[in-house]
Amino acid sequence: MVSPLLVLVGPTASGKSSLALHLAQHFNGEIISCDSVAIYRDMEIGTAKPSHAERALVPHHLIDVVTPDQPCTAGDYSRRARESLTGITQRSHLPIVAGGTGLYLRALIDGLFPSPVTDPHLRTRLRARAESHGSPHLHKLLTRLDPAAAQAIHPNDAPKLVRALEVSLAAKQPLTQQWEKGREALTGYRILRLGLAPPRALLYERINQRAAMMFDIGLVEETRSLIARYGPDCRPFTSLGYAEAAAILRNELTLEAAVTQAQQGHRNYAKRQGTWFRAEPNIHWLQGLGSEPDIAQQAIRFVSNHLSASNEESASIRSDS
Repeated sequence: MVSPLLVLVGPTASGKSSLALHLAQHFNGEIISCDSVAIYRDMEIGTAKPSHAERALVPHHLIDVVTPDQPCTAGDYSRRARESLTGITQRSHLPIVAGGTGLYLRALIDGLFPSPVTDPHLRTRLRARAESHGSPHLHKLLTRLDPAAAQAIHPNDAPKLVRALEVSLAAKQPLTQQWEKGREALTGYRILRLGLAPPRALLYERINQRAAMMFDIGLVEETRSLIARYGPDCRPFTSLGYAEAAAILRNELTLEAAVTQAQQGHRNYAKRQGTWFRAEPNIHWLQGLGSEPDIAQQAIRFVSNHLSASNEESASIRSDS
């Protein structure tokens, strides 16, 4: 038996959540978030999660799963997401994986390589290098060593950079090459991949508006509350928006400078997401925003054809067995 699975990807602010909700309502689906920050509880404003009203319309999974002081790796995400997939399929609903974290999606669909032997001494040296030279310095090192991995990691995400460098140096092989070894790929699903690719000018305008609005509606206050509750060193607080809000609280940035920096950071992130997903196979690209009616209609046609093909394939399997 082969079950249908819809994967919806695209850069930040391209309308993935809106389109996923529309498709879930149309096809009796449930949504699995593929976002490395939305997975954390209490982080609302800076994550652009679906609203509680939207989540009430359609079941959403992998949102508000762990607290910011709890680690959540790509492997953790993959295990939880596969459990959600099984439950959705058993309920005869359409699973829709929607988000922009490419590494999490790869872990879910392709599996992860076996964890290499750790090197605490190397990790300590890399952390010291990050403290003395800054995270962007590590990102430059990773770019020379493994450009594909560097594209997937934000230059300010020191823990992920240290881990990627540690794994690559310890194994004497780039991290992305190791991804191809010994992975347990997802089976039992016929996957349709849809990607959103709105015009760059329109996307950047939406990104700028969203980033500014986050500060307008209380991102600095939310960040203050999060730091007071969980401490300043939680990795999720280095994510875009929260990092700039924390810099305001430390009197390192003015509000105006923080908004500008966050806007630029989100635009750079969208560019990296585009590069990542364009390298992924078999994505059907929709040239617009997920909130546009004609894009929604295109997506509905793709999904309808996919479901028909999945039903025919399942019927063929049953007749042969």
